[in-house]
This record gives sequence, structure tokens and C-alpha cells, in this order.
Amino acid sequence: MRIGYLASRYPAVSHTFVLREIRALRRAGVEVETFSIHRTPAGELLADVDRQEASRTYNVLPARITDLVSSHLMAFARSPRGYAATLALAVRRATPGLRGRLWGLFYFGEAMAVWRAARRRGVRHLHAIFADGASDVALLVTYYGGPSWSFSIAVHGPIEFYDVTANHLAEKLAAARFAVAISDFGRSQLMTLTARERWRDLHVVRCGLDLAEFAAGSRERSARADTEIICVGRLIAFKGQSLLLEACAELVRRGLPARVTLVGAGEMGGDLERLSGRLGISDRVRFTGAVGQDDLRALYDASDIFCLPSLSEGLPVVLMEALALELPVVTTRIMGIGELVEDQRTGLLVAPGRADQVTDALQRLIGDPELRARLGAAGREKVIAQYDVTRSAARLAAIFAAALEGSG
Repeated sequence: MRIGYLASRYPAVSHTFVLREIRALRRAGVEVETFSIHRTPAGELLADVDRQEASRTYNVLPARITDLVSSHLMAFARSPRGYAATLALAVRRATPGLRGRLWGLFYFGEAMAVWRAARRRGVRHLHAIFADGASDVALLVTYYGGPSWSFSIAVHGPIEFYDVTANHLAEKLAAARFAVAISDFGRSQLMTLTARERWRDLHVVRCGLDLAEFAAGSRERSARADTEIICVGRLIAFKGQSLLLEACAELVRRGLPARVTLVGAGEMGGDLERLSGRLGISDRVRFTGAVGQDDLRALYDASDIFCLPSLSEGLPVVLMEALALELPVVTTRIMGIGELVEDQRTGLLVAPGRADQVTDALQRLIGDPELRARLGAAGREKVIAQYDVTRSAARLAAIFAAALEGSG
């Protein structure tokens, strides 16, 4: 079985779960070719495995003119009628307005390049990661390719659910061979956009970890005077890091010396640094920038508590990583998170947007080492039971096999 994974950018530092899934599928015997609309800049390839994956990935952009032109000439020569019909579909599907029409043409241009590259690699099924532009390209590729071609979609959330109309999500689900969600919550959102008779084609395949890479350590966290709190995620508004900074400031006012390490990069970085200054905790907050998997483990090991006070999420893989390493977690009761973090059993859940509840939950963990140990141990058991990438890959491979059985 040979399939192609298509993403807007692969590999990506914020999407290591995709890389893990692909490598687990290969270990399971599935031949996976990777295609990326945008080439990942060398400076963002932060781990050896990222560089290895980048070297074997076909990138559409930046465009090589000879490659792009020859792809279109080959597609036109093969089927002038199919080429024209696919171009018409791209224009028809485009968002109204000049910009929308241009994007439709861009997708068409990219689709012919992906079609040629996939054909050369023996791929006839594309699995699009996220319902973004990559899935638009996948739809056009398979429309042009004909009945022997197909595509599927992996929907992670939350961004795909923000504007399902602009993302043409219902249309893509109708055209796809099947769709995968990473949580029951995510699947329920896809069900609202899909005819009931096709609900059987909506699957839950949970993201997972290579548990050998996330063996729990034997570090003694309670020996430190200050409590080290870590948050891993892009520095963007819906991750809620500002609430953690407010909580840290309040913990200090309560006489509980806490330090925060924010791991990640993003548009809110400057705002968060200025906020830490206004709160008087600049000396207690560390900004590491983006960190690759090769270096992230040391940051986890240096921490006492993991906190992710997100306002909107799919199901964060960083929570799985923290739980696998027996870090007690504080996070929000939203979307798919409750399927991973069970309140009082594998972590503490708080209401979204409530810095006071984040503060109280952190204070509770700081003052109760036994609770931290109990939650950490239960969290690791949960990940082992339900979020092992090897088992997830086996389930996904079976879905691919059943969906593609008998296809051209």
C-alpha cells in the first residue's frame, strides 16, 4: 500500500505529531510519500529527524518554473478536457472576489505539480493534513486524476472549525474517501457537516507518542525551592499564555515562588514579554523560542508542572508528552482535552479564560507533592493505554486498506 501525505508545510516544528504518525505508518509496512506545498526553511528544521524528512519531501513552492510548466503541459497533453474541467472547478470553488479567484488559480497551479510528482512516485491516494489549502489541492488533484485517484482528510481543529464555509469543509468531506478526527469531539463536529449515511466514513484516530522516546524519568522535582512551570505551544492568542503569566504573578504575591518557561515562538511573543514586565515577573519568566524535539526533553525534565491554559484547542500533543513524562498538568475544560485529561485523575481542569482558577489549581499542586505524583502516574498510564503511536498507526493503516481496497 502506497499513499501520499500532503500538507501545507511539512515537516513543521509545531506539527511533530504528523511526523511521528508517518514514521509509525512506515514501520507498519505502509509506503508513505510526503508532499508539501511550501518548503520548510532550513532554520526551522530543528531536529535530525526533521532534516531527514525534509530531504525526502517534494515541495511545490518556491516554484521551479520548468517543473511547474512541464507539469501543466503533461497534464494538458494527457487530458485536455480533464485539465479544462479541473481549472473550471478551481475557479468555481474559489471565494468570491479577486483575491479569492487568484487563490483558486494558485491551488490549480499547485495541484498539477502535485499530480505529476505523485504519479511519478506511484501514489494515487493523497491524505491531506488539515482542511486548509493542502486539502483544496488534494481535491483538485484527484478530480483531475479520475476514478483511480482519491483523497482523505485529517481534521485536527480548532482552526478548521472557525469558518467551515470559508474552508469548504462540507464539500471536502463529501468528496473525500474518508476523514479522520483526532478526538470524539472533532468527529462530532464533522458529523454536523456530513450526511448521516456517511458517518461511517468519519473515523477517530488519536495522535500518539513513541513511548520509547518518552520514558518517565526518575528526577526529584520537589527538591527545588522554586516551582518550575512549563508551557509548550505557539505564542498565539488562543493558547492563553497570558493567563499563565497572570497566575504566576498572583502565586508570587501569595508567597509561592514560581517560575514559568514558555517554549515556542509566535506573533504574541512581544506582547507576552511586555506583559511579564507590567506584572513585575520578568525575572521569573523565560522565553526559549522554538525548540526541536532533540532539546525539548531537557526542558520537561527541569519542570515541576505543565500548564496549558488554552482558549481553543483540538487535542494538544504537548499534553500527551507531559503526561507521558509524569508531569502533573493544569489545562482547560474545552473541546477534546477532556478525552485526555480527566479532572482529578490525570490532571486538573479549569474553566477557560479564568486566570483565578489557573492560579488556584497551580497552588494546589505546589502544596501537594503526593497529588502531583498521583496525577503524574495516572497520566502516564492514560497515554500508554490510548495514545501509543504504534497502535494509532495500525488503526490508520487498517482504515487506509479498507477504504482503498479494490481501487485503481
